[in-house]
Amino acid sequence: MSPGPARGRTSGGDGGSGRRGPVRRWQLVRAGSDAVPASTRRFMARARQRRVRAALPWAVAAGVVALVGLVAWTLFGTGLFGVREVRVSGGELVTPVQVRNAAAVPDGAPLARVDLEATARRIGRLPAVERATVTRDWPDALVVTVTERTAVAAVPHDGQFEVIDVTGVVFRSLPEQPAGLPLVRVAEPGPADPGTRAALEVLAALTPRLRTELADVTVEGLARITLRLRGGREVVWGDATRGEDKARVATALLDRDADRIDVSVPDVVTFR
Repeated sequence: MSPGPARGRTSGGDGGSGRRGPVRRWQLVRAGSDAVPASTRRFMARARQRRVRAALPWAVAAGVVALVGLVAWTLFGTGLFGVREVRVSGGELVTPVQVRNAAAVPDGAPLARVDLEATARRIGRLPAVERATVTRDWPDALVVTVTERTAVAAVPHDGQFEVIDVTGVVFRSLPEQPAGLPLVRVAEPGPADPGTRAALEVLAALTPRLRTELADVTVEGLARITLRLRGGREVVWGDATRGEDKARVATALLDRDADRIDVSVPDVVTFR
C-alpha cells in the first residue's frame, strides 16, 4: 500500500491560507503643549517654581561659603596681602630700625595673621618705650605708634647718669648729667627700689619754687631724706609722708636766712 500524499502545514492565523498578516510598527511621538491640559501645565510650572525657590537659599549659601573661604585663604594663607612695610611714629629715643627689630614681624607675613597685641608688647620691652600701639594699614603695612618715657630725674650710678621716669624705670644712661633734671641719689635705682620710690614721691610733692631751687634729693634711708638746694642750703625732709605739708612749709621758709631747714615734722619746724 503506497503512502498517501503528505499533508502540508500552515502557520499564522489566516485560516490555513498560508499568508501572513501585516506587521504593526509603533512609534512614540512627543505630544505638543496643546495636548497637556492648561491646569496641568500650571501645576507643573508652580512645582518647578517651588523647587527653584527651595534650592535658591542653598545655592546662595554655598556661594557665600565659597567666597568667604576664598577670601580667608587669600588673607590668611597667602602672601598676597603680606607685610611689606612697618611705619613708625612718635619715636625720638628709639630708632625705626630698633622698633622694627623689636616687632619681629617677618617680611611677607600675612597681614591678617599678625598678632597686634603681642607685637606691641615686644616693642614695649624697649627701655625707652612706655607704650606702643600697632595697627594694620591695608593692604601691606603695619603702623607702630610709640609713646616714650618722660624723664623726671637722673641718678648718678657707676660713673653714669641713669635717667628714670615717674615710675622709677631706668631707660637711658648718659655720660653727663642731663640739663634740666634734678639728681636723685639712691643706691640702686629702679621701680622696685624703696628709696627710688620715696624720692619720686618727694619730687611729686614739691612746689614750683622748690623745684626751681632743687639741686638733688638724697635718700640715705626711708626716714632720712634730704633736699639740697642751689647755693648749698639743705631741707631735712625725713620720710616721704605728708609731702605737701612739708613742701608748703619749706617754701614759706626759703626767704629766711637759714642754711638748714628741718621740716621732717611740719608742725614743729626748726632752722638754723
